[in-house]
Amino acid sequence: MQIPGPDTRVVELRVHGILGTTGDELTDAVASVDVAGDGIGRIMRPADRLRRPVPGPMLSAGDRSVPRIVEGYVWGGMTSGGLAKATWALLFPFALANMAHWMLPPARTGNPISTALSSVLRALLRISALLLTMLLVAQLSVVTLDLVAAQCLGPGVPCMEFVPDAIRSIDILRASAALLPVALVILLMHHLSTVSWQVSAPKTDKPQHSSRAPMLPGANVVADPDTPVLRTLHVIAALSTVALIALGGPFAISADPRWLIAVALLIFSLVGAVALDDPAGMRPSGKEKALRITLGRTPRRALMTVASLLLCSVALFPGQLTGPLPGSGGTIDAITGALVITCLAVAVLLAPAALLARPGWKTCPPRLRPWIGGWMAAPVLMLACMLGNGFGAGLGLSVARALGASQEPGAPVLTLPAAYDDVTIFWGTTAVLLLAAGIIGTPWMLLKRWRAGRGDGDGADGTVGTDDSIPDEVALLHAGRPADQRAAANAWKWADLQRRYSHLVLLVIAGVLAVSTALTLVARVSELPGFTWLIGVGVAALATLAVGLLRMVYLAATKRDTARYLGVLCDLALFWPREAHPVVPPCYALKVIPELAARATEHLADPNTRVVLVGHSQGSLLAAVATARLLESLPEADRERVGLVTAGSQLQWAYPRAFPGVVPHASLRDLAGALGGRWRSLCRGTDPIGGAVTTWNRQVFDGMLIGVGLRADGTEGPLPAATRGPTGALVLGGDHWLPDPQRGPFSCRRWVPGVLGHTDYSGDPEWDRAVAMAAGLESPVRGAALPLQPQTPTPAQAPATASAPKTPHLTAQGGDGGSLTETIEGLTRPKADADEPEAAREDEPERTTAAVPRQQDSKPRPEPSVLPEITEPCGRSAPWERGMALRASER
Repeated sequence: MQIPGPDTRVVELRVHGILGTTGDELTDAVASVDVAGDGIGRIMRPADRLRRPVPGPMLSAGDRSVPRIVEGYVWGGMTSGGLAKATWALLFPFALANMAHWMLPPARTGNPISTALSSVLRALLRISALLLTMLLVAQLSVVTLDLVAAQCLGPGVPCMEFVPDAIRSIDILRASAALLPVALVILLMHHLSTVSWQVSAPKTDKPQHSSRAPMLPGANVVADPDTPVLRTLHVIAALSTVALIALGGPFAISADPRWLIAVALLIFSLVGAVALDDPAGMRPSGKEKALRITLGRTPRRALMTVASLLLCSVALFPGQLTGPLPGSGGTIDAITGALVITCLAVAVLLAPAALLARPGWKTCPPRLRPWIGGWMAAPVLMLACMLGNGFGAGLGLSVARALGASQEPGAPVLTLPAAYDDVTIFWGTTAVLLLAAGIIGTPWMLLKRWRAGRGDGDGADGTVGTDDSIPDEVALLHAGRPADQRAAANAWKWADLQRRYSHLVLLVIAGVLAVSTALTLVARVSELPGFTWLIGVGVAALATLAVGLLRMVYLAATKRDTARYLGVLCDLALFWPREAHPVVPPCYALKVIPELAARATEHLADPNTRVVLVGHSQGSLLAAVATARLLESLPEADRERVGLVTAGSQLQWAYPRAFPGVVPHASLRDLAGALGGRWRSLCRGTDPIGGAVTTWNRQVFDGMLIGVGLRADGTEGPLPAATRGPTGALVLGGDHWLPDPQRGPFSCRRWVPGVLGHTDYSGDPEWDRAVAMAAGLESPVRGAALPLQPQTPTPAQAPATASAPKTPHLTAQGGDGGSLTETIEGLTRPKADADEPEAAREDEPERTTAAVPRQQDSKPRPEPSVLPEITEPCGRSAPWERGMALRASER
């Protein structure tokens, strides 16, 4: 580690999380100005009244102060703001299908079966994404070409009577007017898939296959060179689907050359989607190279031209547009059936793929392993298909009811394809089952919360606080502050329940979708009258979905608050590059990560500068990946000047478990080893979104917070007992557990009362200390563990006359509310012992235990009858740290 000199300064480069933020909020300033960036990715600093950049507050590091520069990277404008970005919510099913690709378990190196399964799963996801595009276009075509042009605008039909009869009698005009909006939607999707954020930083990422687990977090989050080819296949399939609906559908075999061309283009699109399986361009030879040559720029343009001419021929020669089109039902049935088959195939094949990948995480504790054993991609894909099918069907049903309401009595009824009845039954069953799951699940969660509130609170050593409903960690963190203990206890338990069971919502949805699909197939085959009432429920659910989504888009385009909350969906789904579905908004991670690394590199050009990347919530993922990229590009000497601070992060309980092939646990361990103890994580037990990052299996043992976690040498295992910071935070490994509510008020610092949860981490005084430690300017102080209650002496050590111990208390000193007026031992020692001479206390052997802390849900081990004498005071070190002393005393 480089020794800090007199000219050392620290650059604190912050990254915000979801919901976006302003530069003022990110830099904790009353005003801020841009100092770099391109207006989309903005790097901002605090400013004075003349809007001039000013340095941040001095950073206290031990017994000295170090100059600090605070900068914030604002990226919220990439995902929210304006009508165009509000309409991205309509493509949310596509984004979910694309995200499901990144949730696949990694392929096991050297195992051909695992590699083959991984390739098949990626191909199935690309086919599912292609079918979603075809389904959306087909449903729009049913609305415009079938429902409006062929039925409502037919000659003599009393519907939309403002349209003159001259137009109704010309089929070409009706077909052209109906196909124009569909063509515009396809053109818009093509344009959106070509948009990418311009990166104002040199390219430093290396190609890495997305199916292989990276060495460092997010190393395989790179742009896919096959995206242009995949985009072309989606456009060709969409145009061919529209033509096929007008030409009779896929089951009406015809000698019409246009029908043959449409079927050939669809087959070509499906085969091409299966063959594109080199997302990082790592194999430039072989079939991938031949495929790229075949689908080069000129061939792609030729294919899209043929597909466009095919659509134009359908508009010019549409055939008979009288009554419902026979091709609508067959096309919708074929696409929906193919989607069901692919989802089922993904769900089935994902099970053995996850089992083969299990050796990569089987040594992890159960609460760190991937959700459902790595099977989470299946329910996410099912959810994407359900939303995609439901929105299009809801739009068609809404339009049909609106047009039917304007007709005169006795007019022909506007009919949708029979496949829409299946969709309504499916959604009706889904709505009923989800309602039943909510009725059952809500009391279950309340019961879990109630039982957690009545928990006995036993610690690992059998000692508890005065209130059994208060967890030991809360009692230790808020020692001497009973009001704060009561305020934090309920929030701790509720936040733990949310982090532990939130993923089960997707599992419940997957089960509901599977049951709904089975019931829909039964209803389709048996045609039982008992299912008819579900159609009404499904119609209401679909109409609510379509109208609600359109209303949300409208509000997001007109109201900033709604746009921010809608942007949450984009923040979570648009982090991932286009891999399975190209028709998704551009990935902001491909811009934010290299620009963060480039900005840090600029600051590191000064040998006296140390850079600490700080990320909150979703920003912690960006900061961690940027730090990993930065460490790979820097020489060894400069890496020691890089640190990382995460706050309210999901880098342990969510991302490694949902995306084991992108942020595996092993990559976090390697990153911690590469940083050598300069990764600090701020966490609160009251935070339902963020949590611990570098530690797990925490428990209170013998008045100490102990646990297992990531070590500075790149290994993992038992950690020294937590130490207490000057503001009351407990530091265990790299995690800083913040008191919430905060201790305070603090002098000369902003103070926020009450339980904060996921918000306002930068307002905690431990923030500056974590930054100083990440910069290598400070380290945790050993021997500051605060026990829960006085140690109970053994009978041999008990005094002859027992005196009632007084309740320990903490008092404020200097107005900061966090300093301690007594030593750690004095806080928990009975008054009678505190009055004894110091020599007498030194001669008195202190009580300890030779047992290693027990795991959760295990019975405590019996204590030995004769306790060995140790030299270190109890509460200062964990039992495994006292192993040498224990073995020496036994000799």
